[in-house]
Amino acid sequence: MAGRRILITGASGCIGHYLCETFIQHADDELFLVMRDPQKLRVPVDSRPGVHIVQADLRHLDPLRDLLSTIHCAVLVATGWGDPELDIDKTLELIEALDPQVCQQVIYFSTASILGRDERVLPEAKSLGTEYVKAKAICYEKLMAMELAFPVFTVFPTLVVGGDDRKPYSHFASGLPEALKQAGAIRFLRMEGSFHFIHAQDIATIALQIVQHPELAPSQTLVLGNEVVMANEAIAALCAFAQKRIYFQLDLNPWLVNVLIRLFNIRMGAWDYFCLSYRHFQYANPISPKTFNQPTYCSTFKDVLSQSLRS
Repeated sequence: MAGRRILITGASGCIGHYLCETFIQHADDELFLVMRDPQKLRVPVDSRPGVHIVQADLRHLDPLRDLLSTIHCAVLVATGWGDPELDIDKTLELIEALDPQVCQQVIYFSTASILGRDERVLPEAKSLGTEYVKAKAICYEKLMAMELAFPVFTVFPTLVVGGDDRKPYSHFASGLPEALKQAGAIRFLRMEGSFHFIHAQDIATIALQIVQHPELAPSQTLVLGNEVVMANEAIAALCAFAQKRIYFQLDLNPWLVNVLIRLFNIRMGAWDYFCLSYRHFQYANPISPKTFNQPTYCSTFKDVLSQSLRS
C-alpha cells in the first residue's frame, strides 16, 4: 500500500539507521525520520524523493502535533535510556496524539529484557531493573491498558547486533572486540546460560514486513530473535574465532563469580545480579525474518562474530 506517511523515531541510533536504510530502499511511502541531531544520521536520505528529516526533541511534542495527525504508521524506536519522561510519558503521549481516523498501525520497540521465559513481564524488571528496564516494563503495561482504534505491534528485540563503518554499533556488538581480546582467559570458563540475538538488519526486515503485511504477523507482541544460543556454545565460537584452543574449563558458579567480581573490582547492580542468577533468557517462539518468508541476514553466533569483528 504505497502513498502512506510513515514516522520513524530514534532514526539516528543503531536500529534506526537500519530501519531508515531499509524503508528508503524497499518502501514507496513518504518517510519522516525524527531525531534530535540530524548530523548523526549517515544514511543517504536523498537517494529518492519523499524522505524528510525532522529535527525534534520528543520531550516537546507540541511542534510535532500537526505532523502526527497525518501519520499512517508510526515506528517508535527512540528511547531516553533511563529517562522515564521520554520512555514512558512522552511515548504514550505521542501515541495518543496520532489521529485514530488516519493512523493504521504503530510498531513500538520495547526490549526482551523485561520478559520472562513465559513472555510475561518479569516482576524483577520493575523492582530490580535499571531505569531503562523499569521504564520499558512500565510503559508496556500502560500501553496494553490503553484503548486505541489502531493496532499496536510491540516488538521485543533480544540481544541486538549491528553496526559498521556507516552505522553506529549496538551496545552488545561494541563489547565484542574487548571480549575477543580476553578470549585467552575466557576459554578457561564454562557457564550455564542461554540467550537469543537479532541483527539490526533483520529487525528492519521484520519491521518492514509488519508495515507492509501486518496480517502475516503471528501476534501483536513479538519477541525478535534467532534460535537460542547456549552460553558455552558462544564461548567456544569466540575462542575458535580468536584461534584460542580450549584445554580445560572451570564452571563459572556463583562462588567463582563473586571471587572474580571482587578480584577485578567489577561494579554490579541489583539487575546484574538477577541476570546472573536467572541465566536462561530464552523464549519458545522467537520471531526472525523467516517467520515472514524473508532471508535472514545474521542467523548464527558465528555470523555475529564474523560481521561484528571483521577488520
